[in-house]
Amino acid sequence: MRVSEIARIIGAKVDGDVDLEISGIGKIEEAKSGDISFLANPKYERYAATTRASALIVPEDFRTERRDIVLLRAKDPYMAFVFALKRMMPPPDPVKPGIHPSAYLSPKASIGKNLRAGAFVCINDNAVIGDDVMLSDNVVVGDGAAVGEGSLIYPNVTIYRNCRIGKRVTIHGGTVVGSDGFGFAPKEDGTFEKIPQLGIVEIEDDVEIGSNCSIDRATLGETRICRGAKIDNLVQVAHNVVVGENTVIAAQSGISGSTKIGKNCMIGGQVGFVGHIEIADNTSVGAQSGIRKSIKEPGTAYFGSPAREIHEAKRVEAAVGMLPKVIQELSALQHQIKKLTNEE
Repeated sequence: MRVSEIARIIGAKVDGDVDLEISGIGKIEEAKSGDISFLANPKYERYAATTRASALIVPEDFRTERRDIVLLRAKDPYMAFVFALKRMMPPPDPVKPGIHPSAYLSPKASIGKNLRAGAFVCINDNAVIGDDVMLSDNVVVGDGAAVGEGSLIYPNVTIYRNCRIGKRVTIHGGTVVGSDGFGFAPKEDGTFEKIPQLGIVEIEDDVEIGSNCSIDRATLGETRICRGAKIDNLVQVAHNVVVGENTVIAAQSGISGSTKIGKNCMIGGQVGFVGHIEIADNTSVGAQSGIRKSIKEPGTAYFGSPAREIHEAKRVEAAVGMLPKVIQELSALQHQIKKLTNEE
């Protein structure tokens, strides 16, 4: 593909040969002649002087003394690279057309047009499958569950009874949607009585969920993942949780029961939320933070365990780093006082 065509697709301005042919895509530090790469993170700017790529997608204000490389200047180089990647290297079909002979489709299920179903798919009674759905090998759709049109469900995903998956949803391998919430009532004899988990999980349109996640059904009502949310691998979402629109949650995070996370939040890896709290819209939470109370002010950033507002957290971290020196100085002062006291 010519540079001019790539530039048209990604909306970039070209410095250099617009007729240059590009044959591949590579990381800036590993690309070879004929490849195109991108530069969006300042940490990688050092590679701009040595990369063997023939073309680079760069910020609009990027400067370099090299004249042997074509620059495609884009407002958002990372997003531009994503568009180029999709056009130049489209992914293979995740599920082959048709329905595998080993798949089971209940005669009581409602099946839309153009279903793709891999080996040992199981669609149970009263399930509703929309048009253009792709179910990979070993997917189970429980009684009364629904999967909206254009959704892609990867291997070994289980969707329990009555749970609802919206349109254009992607769920990766090993994830379980609708397992029982962790609800047990303590009894006088020290044992626990299981609380019936009678609700469902509702996943709205355009959500993507990573592999090996657990999204528990509500005790009553719904556990809800709202439109456009993105959830990484190995995330636990407990009963009656709400994850707001366009919120992103990184791997190994855990959200306890009945917590509500707002819209457009960014949650780092290994973040833990206690139950029954609310997180305001546009909140950012740093990795490995522990959130033990509600965050009520929108647009704030938190970090630490227990989490604090980011500026306060940085001051605390700085103070902790000074403790060894402070302790040493205190010990020296105590020694001097003891010495002076003994001399008197």
